[in-house]
Amino acid sequence: MAETSTGVAAGAHVSANSSDGVAAVLESLDHTPKRVGSALVRPLEVIAACLLVAIVTLLLAGVTSRYVLSIPVVWIDEAASICFLWLAMLGAAIAIDRNEHLRLTLFVGMLPERLRGLAHAFGLLAVATFLAVMTWPAIDYVIEESYVTSAALNIPSSYRVSAIAFGIIAMLALVLTYAVRTCTLRDLLISAAVIGLVAAAFFLLTPVFKTLGYVNIAIFLLGVVGLCLVAGIPIAFCFGLGALCFLSFSTTVPIFVMIGRMDEGMSSLILLSVPIFVLLGCVLDATGMGKAIVDFLASLLGHVRAGMSYVLLGSLFLVSGISGSKVSDMATVAPALFPEMKRRGYQPKELIALLSTGAAMAETVPPSIVLIVLGSVAGVSIAGLFTNGLVVATVLLLVLAILARWKARGEMLKGVRRAPFATIWKTALVAAPALVLPFLIRSAVGGGVATATEVSTIAVLYALIVGIVLYGGISWRTFYGMLVETAALSGAILMILGTASAMAWALTQTGFARDLATAMSHLPGGWISFMAVTIVVFMILGCVLEGLPAIVLMAPLMFPIAKSLGINDIHYSMVVVTAMNIGLMTPPVGIGFYIACKIGNVEPDEAMGAIWPYLLALLAGLAIIAYVPSFSTIFL
Repeated sequence: MAETSTGVAAGAHVSANSSDGVAAVLESLDHTPKRVGSALVRPLEVIAACLLVAIVTLLLAGVTSRYVLSIPVVWIDEAASICFLWLAMLGAAIAIDRNEHLRLTLFVGMLPERLRGLAHAFGLLAVATFLAVMTWPAIDYVIEESYVTSAALNIPSSYRVSAIAFGIIAMLALVLTYAVRTCTLRDLLISAAVIGLVAAAFFLLTPVFKTLGYVNIAIFLLGVVGLCLVAGIPIAFCFGLGALCFLSFSTTVPIFVMIGRMDEGMSSLILLSVPIFVLLGCVLDATGMGKAIVDFLASLLGHVRAGMSYVLLGSLFLVSGISGSKVSDMATVAPALFPEMKRRGYQPKELIALLSTGAAMAETVPPSIVLIVLGSVAGVSIAGLFTNGLVVATVLLLVLAILARWKARGEMLKGVRRAPFATIWKTALVAAPALVLPFLIRSAVGGGVATATEVSTIAVLYALIVGIVLYGGISWRTFYGMLVETAALSGAILMILGTASAMAWALTQTGFARDLATAMSHLPGGWISFMAVTIVVFMILGCVLEGLPAIVLMAPLMFPIAKSLGINDIHYSMVVVTAMNIGLMTPPVGIGFYIACKIGNVEPDEAMGAIWPYLLALLAGLAIIAYVPSFSTIFL
């Protein structure tokens, strides 16, 4: 089956010590031994935790100085950017150690047991090869940037970009150490021979490749990347290997350029909100704020027919507004609702179908990390995405609720009574501080009061204070674990963005994007045909690549075409994100579907047949959203 080590993606994250056992559930998705706590990694974890605290402190200081004291401090963004790149690269190294980089294991799992060790060794050596080749260009990039002085702090830019070289070297050391510890010498030698033979063949064929034009895209950016995905190599390094082979063997562009593109892909100030919202989701898990919302909705709607389905969908809608993570959402909602729903006659497979499609529905609810990344990559207004994403999610929520009501016509309600007003009032009081947070985030960003990055820091501070005062608090040990987990998951996310940006740049430099735009702009049926193609493309990419890499790879190609056809950026963004998340939950490949099965403790084969009506309902909702632009642009 398709798996992730810990469910990264689209902003997926978990608390290292979550009370609902999210981390334990998701770790069981992967059977590779973990390497936490090695002598090399412990110092990196401490530094990464300190960097995350420094970023939050700097951003809070910037918000305070700007909005309270009316004295903007110009160097804060620059200092936060330096810390951010170091956090990203240290986090990527920690994620290597924890095995938390996203990958597809569907095909490796089909191999006979004797070949899995060989595939494991091949994957590790392929990653090591990429990192080894990129080491000197990364060092050279540091030397080049030493001649550039930062605008505000007036220091060499090499202080910032040294993070890339250090992170690459640290990851290389960890990968090689793990390969020696876990692979047999025979498997390592065979894998090294295969990689060497392929590299030699590509080198000898270089003069031929340089005459093939767009065929090289199929060979390297599709073929090499596809084979690496099938081999179970982490997606970030699949993109890196594809771009590296493409530039090395079919062009004269120096590999040095890839480091610059990776730097650009990871360093946008908008992306500063990614680790902060990941940390916010960890706080949500640890304090039980999400469960408080679930309990309130259950007391309010649990007595009506299909009421628990409404509670599940409504909880995913509201909790997503706090955590920004599908995995965290599902792991918060499922344990709280599944026992009662089973008592009422719901089949486990129906619960998984509703849970997974409900999570897909909630992806456009802010603060979605996917929306933040999309805004950064495609240059779309984050405020516009946050504001109108609610309307799109509401359309999908209504479609799923209608199907859930029809499915619940045989629900057993014997003995189910309306909750007393006192119970509703009590759960409302407990949930009120948590309910305020999603509306705070949406109104602040949507109203232009603050940026997504600024709001994320305020939200973390609010959640920490509320969690400590009203929800039982967080121990220092738990908090440190959350910081390290946030660093690792953020590093995995940002590494994907970096290598995908390099691959997307390589693709656009061929002129393919220009020719693709010309071809698609002349499709019969105009913008409607283009929307149909978009839905198919992003559903397929959502199945295989998950959200973030698909967006970084395809947004530079597809958004200019959409704009040339007169399609509004916000409207197109909502179609892209929704299609991608439907693909993410579509079996037999969709990664999110298997995560939902694991969280709900249901066999994928059992749930697979039940999910199709819900996916068709989401497709119907997507068709409405795509055909009626006003749903996506009503608040512009």
